[in-house]
Amino acid sequence: MPIVRILVVLLALASPALAQDGARDAAAAGEAARMFRAYVEGVAKKGERPDLTRPEITALLGRVFDVGALEALPPAKASDMSWLMEWMDAANATSKLFALYGAKPGAQPDLALQRNMTEYGDQYAAAMNFAIRGMAREAVAGELFMASLAPEQRTRIRQDGFTGFRRSAAEFILGTVCAAIQGAGTPANARLVAAAIRDTREVWASFLLPQDRARVIEQLADLPRWAPDETARTDLAAFTAALRAVN
Repeated sequence: MPIVRILVVLLALASPALAQDGARDAAAAGEAARMFRAYVEGVAKKGERPDLTRPEITALLGRVFDVGALEALPPAKASDMSWLMEWMDAANATSKLFALYGAKPGAQPDLALQRNMTEYGDQYAAAMNFAIRGMAREAVAGELFMASLAPEQRTRIRQDGFTGFRRSAAEFILGTVCAAIQGAGTPANARLVAAAIRDTREVWASFLLPQDRARVIEQLADLPRWAPDETARTDLAAFTAALRAVN
């Protein structure tokens, strides 16, 4: 995608009219995600690697993983679910584009992932910082949405879907701790992700299913031994303490 077009679109996405409007923020993130995909696909056709430090690409990623815009929003509401899912889908697809870049279909992505986590570690940490905070807002909005339903609207499909979301949240947190904190290339990246888990700990303490809380506590019990940074260890300890208080 031509650099000039990227810059023009970014100027439009940065309009003050988008302030504190979750649906518009999500739409802007979706457009930035599509532009980033076009860039990555273009690079792949040339047999090259994405350069995530280019100013216009950094700006696209900043629009997708916009923690500032997310946290400037009013408290979560049940009606947030539609645009939150749109935003989180865009963020998830974007992070996979660079985290799994070069992985061959049907093959283990380990080597490609290892290279990408080294080269794109800063961008991956920023993506996980956003994902943790965005998923926590989804959890709150999801609970409000379920509570707003009349009994006849709480169908088995909806109940099972919500339970599945709660279970996947535990898997996501454990995977993020392993990949983005234990495997962090720099202490700053470990601290960034650990702070997101710390800041959202009260959400996870009540949202995770009891058996999943116990499993997360157990698997993080030896975190002082492997977490790479003292501040990150402190933040993770605050997270597990919140889970223990509920259990």
